Amino acid sequence: MEQNVEDYKLIFEKEGVYLHTNAKRNNLETSIPGFIRVVERAGVPALEWSPLEDEGRSAPAVLYTKKDGEGGEEDTNFDPGYEPDWAVISTVKKDQEPVPTRDSGQWSFSLPLSELYSLRRARFSLGRNFLVLTSRGGHPLPPLHFHRGGTRELLRALNRYIILDQSPVDGRLFLAYPHDSGALSQSFDKLQLFDDGGTDLVSRFIHDPYATTFGGFSKVTNFFKAALRPPDSPAHSRTSQDPSLPPQSDDEPGFELITCVREGVELGPRPQVTRGRPLDTWEEFLDAEGRVKNPDKIKEIVFRGGISPPLRKEAWKFLLGFYPWNSTTKEREDILRVKTDEYFRMKVQWKSVSEEQEMRNSLLRGYRSLIERDVSRTDRHNTFFSGNDNPGLTLLHDVLMTYCMYNFDLGYVQGMSDLLSPLLFITQNEVESFWCLTGFMELVHQNFEESQEAMKQQLLQLSILLKALDPELCDFLDSQDSGSLCFCFRWLLIWFKREFSFEDILTLWEVLWTRLPCDNFHLLIACSILQSQRGELIGSDHDFNTILKHINELTMKLDLQSVLRGAEAIYLQLIQCKELPLKVQQVLGLYVPSSSEESSPNSQASETTRLLSQSEAGAASCSSAHVPTYP
Repeated sequence: MEQNVEDYKLIFEKEGVYLHTNAKRNNLETSIPGFIRVVERAGVPALEWSPLEDEGRSAPAVLYTKKDGEGGEEDTNFDPGYEPDWAVISTVKKDQEPVPTRDSGQWSFSLPLSELYSLRRARFSLGRNFLVLTSRGGHPLPPLHFHRGGTRELLRALNRYIILDQSPVDGRLFLAYPHDSGALSQSFDKLQLFDDGGTDLVSRFIHDPYATTFGGFSKVTNFFKAALRPPDSPAHSRTSQDPSLPPQSDDEPGFELITCVREGVELGPRPQVTRGRPLDTWEEFLDAEGRVKNPDKIKEIVFRGGISPPLRKEAWKFLLGFYPWNSTTKEREDILRVKTDEYFRMKVQWKSVSEEQEMRNSLLRGYRSLIERDVSRTDRHNTFFSGNDNPGLTLLHDVLMTYCMYNFDLGYVQGMSDLLSPLLFITQNEVESFWCLTGFMELVHQNFEESQEAMKQQLLQLSILLKALDPELCDFLDSQDSGSLCFCFRWLLIWFKREFSFEDILTLWEVLWTRLPCDNFHLLIACSILQSQRGELIGSDHDFNTILKHINELTMKLDLQSVLRGAEAIYLQLIQCKELPLKVQQVLGLYVPSSSEESSPNSQASETTRLLSQSEAGAASCSSAHVPTYP
């Protein structure tokens, strides 16, 4: 393999790429730091990896071999020791001859790009990208973990020599083909990785440093593009071309499904609303046996003004389903006892796992590692979690680990610690905070699922609402390639946790837990924030990057009460529209009679009617406020 200097050309190099060996079969080092390179040797492009200890020595032409002393035979059916998000997919032909290899006593490899069959690229639960490569001989290489990033740059370098085409049956698997100029744009539009494509807005969002300020959320993927294009749009109804071909540059998502919003909706004046006093009494809502007599009234008060701090712990347990509203005091004592036993049964499951067992349980090992990392940086400014060896951090860790036992399919995803910390701060109790977390996760668990379908749907719904409310603002965002609203992703993922102060989040979340006036009130809050910034955005010199920068810099600068008033006013303005488009009605959860298209869209559920009455009564007490007439 020795080459003359003239025959060797370095195309790409990245340090901090770790090769993970087979932990199941030996006790050797399982994570080896090294370099990944794309090189040309005598004009033949190859992908090479070598450990740091081999720096300065040419990588031998091997796929991978055992370390010295381990038998010296190649492990051609390499098992990475876990089932990661980027698991090996071996759909290669088995009758091909493997690439020639020779034992060098190292894990280094050099793979000619002509022999690369596929790569699988995603994000593992530890939050780092890694790749699994498969040769045309059917040999998967050990996983390469990019601890310092660089996968996009590597793939861009590979693009000089090969085409990576997305598998039609697996969105994370890419098949390698010889370079063909006619297929170039098709492959990388499907790959959705580069920021020079006219239609690939989300990849630019992910690539931009401002957009990645919350990049630690490990399951943010680039699936948005297909979702943000309505299923009935022209891009999905082509009949004159191959459906596998990508959309052309003039097919940028325009949300055609709500064109009627731009053309036909005339919204009336936006009513003024006032906030009320927080819930400051509890006993008067209980009957003689301790049942809550009027939970709807409590929800209305909480929606209007939140909950006073002394009552938060008790009220949150009802709002999050730990206690049923109709339970008696005695029943709640029994529920607490049962829930406590159940919690500690789950806790002992992970506490009793030995180190040897955990070495063979990569998922649990990964969850623990990610939890430990996140716990160390969650709300450390709060005295409950500040300092070293803080018992609050131990509780945060233990509750999250136990949730992995409760919901092992979902496990732990970055961002869950942000949801738990306020619950633990208020309850000051391990068991109660755990069951409150399970109730909270019932509302938002889909946000953390790998498919990200729920997040895509919420971004689309947010766009529907904003186009109905402010077509001019939408036009401006579209003109700056920001119409996908991906900069709102963090808001929706963890319900604005990073946008408001800790105390404000306590109020905001309890308002949202009431589910008033509709389940998607958090989208109206996002609309309220965006419209509050329209003067700063429209008419300015903002472009895609500076819009992202401006939105991210709103953190801790928003006034919660103003945002809540704006969100409720938006809701009342929309429901009073007599020709509200069906798509908007669906987002707001309004009842739409199926018997007649001319039925009023103002029909509301009983909770909404009560909300309107409450709003009218509250506004009447303020002499300076204009009071609209509600149905």
